[in-house]
Amino acid sequence: MAALSLAALGVVYGDIGTSPLYALRECFNGEHGVQPTPDNVYGVLSLIIWSLILVVSIKYLVFVLRADNKGEGGILALLALAFPDRRSAASTGRKTIIMTLLGVFGAALLYGDGMITPPVTVLGAVEGLEVVTTKLKPFVVPLTLVILVGLFSVQRAGTGAIGNVFGPVMIVWFVTIAALGIKGIVLHPTVLGAVSPHFAVQFFLQNRGEAFVVLGAVFLVATGGEALYADMGHFGARPIRRAWFGLVLPALLLNYFGQGALLIEHPETAINPFYNLAPKWALLPLVGLATAAAVIASQALISGVYSLTMQGIQLGFLPRLAIEHTSEKERGQIYIPHVNWALMLACLALVLAFRSSSNLTAAYGVGVTLTMIIDTVLFYFAARRLWNWSFAAAGGLALVFLAIEISFFGANALKIAHGGWFPLVVGALLFTLMTTWRKGRTLLWERMRQAALPVDQFLASVSRREIPRVKGTAIYLAGNPEGVPIALLHNLKHNKVLHERVLFLTVSVEESPRVDDETRMSVEELGEGFWRVLARYGFMEEPNIPDVLRRCGELGLKCREHETSFFVSRETIIPSKKRGMPIWRERLFALMSRNAHPATAFFRLPPNRVVELGMQVEI
Repeated sequence: MAALSLAALGVVYGDIGTSPLYALRECFNGEHGVQPTPDNVYGVLSLIIWSLILVVSIKYLVFVLRADNKGEGGILALLALAFPDRRSAASTGRKTIIMTLLGVFGAALLYGDGMITPPVTVLGAVEGLEVVTTKLKPFVVPLTLVILVGLFSVQRAGTGAIGNVFGPVMIVWFVTIAALGIKGIVLHPTVLGAVSPHFAVQFFLQNRGEAFVVLGAVFLVATGGEALYADMGHFGARPIRRAWFGLVLPALLLNYFGQGALLIEHPETAINPFYNLAPKWALLPLVGLATAAAVIASQALISGVYSLTMQGIQLGFLPRLAIEHTSEKERGQIYIPHVNWALMLACLALVLAFRSSSNLTAAYGVGVTLTMIIDTVLFYFAARRLWNWSFAAAGGLALVFLAIEISFFGANALKIAHGGWFPLVVGALLFTLMTTWRKGRTLLWERMRQAALPVDQFLASVSRREIPRVKGTAIYLAGNPEGVPIALLHNLKHNKVLHERVLFLTVSVEESPRVDDETRMSVEELGEGFWRVLARYGFMEEPNIPDVLRRCGELGLKCREHETSFFVSRETIIPSKKRGMPIWRERLFALMSRNAHPATAFFRLPPNRVVELGMQVEI
């Protein structure tokens, strides 16, 4: 438990743990900040404290972490829990379709978060150099770019080696920010009274509209809260809770109290209260430690985007991409080159466009609040289905969280014109890609199913005709677990020959993150030398055809690799005016299909044993 809690510190809490670098500063020094008067400081601190308690501690740590999909978390896992029958959306009604689209949109928004977090955290850390001396200001942006390029360049090596030091570094970070906070509290001990929520109420009564605007900056303390749930599968709920309540939350509260006390005593430090808490001699070491923490926070988001991408591929929302495993022991440690370089270019562009963490925080928060709102809605349906909560219990709790999160979203919506449009545009683009791919695959499957031949009819035809049979085994990948694969019909039509043993292999991705070994495989003999094999995988698992064949051998169906040929159909999509999608979406789907990672590589098929049969399909 101690080891898991330590590891959770290094991966789960990097984002929320680096919020003190910029969160309180933006409340008083940002574009929509208020004057750092004692009353305002008490009010903002009270809002920060109760945001951490209500949104992070109670919503995510106490309630949402209970909704685990066989140990896994995240918005797509929550969607599968709330609507396990969503794949038959056409027969279950509009509510399922709407909730599925909401879940996919929430997942798309997380990509925007993954693009903003590395630049804002690294910039926020490196900007400490400006506190050391203003002469170093011109080096902040170039140094940030160098750090980000270095971070993305080492992703191929995997996080295993450097991951071992993540936890200890974050312990040093949290102990350091707690010590800095205590140093600040000593200046004005009565600041601890801000724990009373009446200061937050008083702040709103005194500032009204201005107070509502500040909520957009207050929310920065909770960004990264949704990562607690997404990373549950790596460590489990208990270690994440213990790390939060045992170290992270106390350290964050102490630091925010310390920054608040410093602002009351020295309002001029509002330009960067975090670094102004440190003595002059400690500034450079603190900048180094903050940069290390920022890199760790960025690494957590990058790894999260890889994991989300793999889930999207397995659930049929994204085309196949090349996925590399960077560890022989940990399946969760993966590297996706296309995603890595796209993220890097986006991060570098954001740094060059916004040039400071203050400017970037204007783009930060809009997408995260929307994702949290969607989490709350899905949690309501999951609680009703999983634990049979009453409408009043589930609805009442959801309404409390929604009231808070909608308020945060309203305040963050004011940032849209100043950069908040970025995560929304990224989310909209990815949502369009994901839904287009899903719809296109459904249309393609329908066209293929209509052209498929029933198995019993095909076997009857084989028994009547004298078709030459050659030695060896032919394996046909079949998306439809019922009909005859189109690739077999094409091969038989043109080559007029069959292997002595033929396997129809279907890989099915289930709504659970992992599948038990006992239920992974099913083998059925169809007659006439034909077999049907069904391999089931969870959406957190990567299909492995060589492993499937090994398991077939254990079930009595042995296949020698040197005598086995794999037949794969490769469809060329022809956009048409048939009823389906608008022509621009069909062309987009065709483009995505042409650039998808080949099935032969994705399923780890031996290249020298594969035969690809091309065909054109109109949708």
